[in-house]
Amino acid sequence: MKANLIFATVLGIFSFNSLSAQDRTIVNATSSEVSDNLDLRAVASIFGDALNLEDFENKINDPKSQISNLDLNNDNQVDYLRVIESVENNVHLVVVQSVIGDEVYQDVATIEVEKDINNNIQIQVVGDVYMYGTNYIYEPVYVTRPVIYNYFWSTNYVPYYSIWRWRHYPVYYTYWTPFPVFKYRNHIGLFINSNHHYNYVTTRRCQVAYNNYYGRRSNGYEINYPNRSFQTRNVGYTNRAELEQSRPQRNLENRTPRLETTPRNTNSPREISPRNNSNPRNNSQPELNTTPRKVEPRKVEPRNQTVSPRNNSQPELNPTPRKGEPRKVEPRNQTVSPRQSNTPRSVNPTKVEQSTPNRKRSTTRNQFFF
Repeated sequence: MKANLIFATVLGIFSFNSLSAQDRTIVNATSSEVSDNLDLRAVASIFGDALNLEDFENKINDPKSQISNLDLNNDNQVDYLRVIESVENNVHLVVVQSVIGDEVYQDVATIEVEKDINNNIQIQVVGDVYMYGTNYIYEPVYVTRPVIYNYFWSTNYVPYYSIWRWRHYPVYYTYWTPFPVFKYRNHIGLFINSNHHYNYVTTRRCQVAYNNYYGRRSNGYEINYPNRSFQTRNVGYTNRAELEQSRPQRNLENRTPRLETTPRNTNSPREISPRNNSNPRNNSQPELNTTPRKVEPRKVEPRNQTVSPRNNSQPELNPTPRKGEPRKVEPRNQTVSPRQSNTPRSVNPTKVEQSTPNRKRSTTRNQFFF
């Protein structure tokens, strides 16, 4: 009996541990917000710079740019984004779909281009309801008219439909692993053309054309995960714009001015100190009264020493070899000649005659003065 009781207790402990382990796997958190992995402003920017829809599809899937960071099938590889087009009257509905399996696609965003009666073209980039919430819309304002508009309303225009599908991609395309969300935000800012403007609005212009397309919408990811819509992921928010406003961006705004002011305060004393140390001329200015007084006489002494040799070079009794130059000695003897009558310095010309024969002319001139 005791053995049975012990066996039963051990069995109960193991079953309890297995149940708790199962509960832990269920409670584990899912991945981060899906809408953080594709910035629609970058999509709008690339669309305005593209030549046509084929060029637009190539640019949003370029491995060098890495515009997208979506990994909806969780295979640790960024999904390929294919582009298809639907045309209705004067409205071109460009759909961006994520390829997540064999014949399984998920709509990510739509680019709706409409031409009104006055031939004015209006464009909106709208996020999918399941991915970004309701009415998450950007209206780009391009600096120049996009080249892609010239093909939309040309004669005999054929809507674009991508030929690429699961495991069949262009030659240039290669897989890459997704970024962490904070790195993707810093990365994608390099590919948003700052010359264009991106206005956020909440009203859809081409609602009729989108309603006609909604029945043909691809939602493979939504079917597999019906409980992961934006409203269920973010309770209390209608779309990504409201979610972005609720995030603590004010702290980042308060940090930026501090980072700008601190280097200015640290650099200001460094700019003054090397100027005073490198230029000794500034030491004579009254601004350096703050420096110790012991240094001042040491800096003044070399100035007096530099002036003194100039005064010593003026008398004639320098033993330097400059006396051997005939041109320099002749004017000195002419100035001294009147003084030699009163002073015993008349011996000097004889010495000069012995040293240099060219100076005999100077002695003859002196005889005439006598």
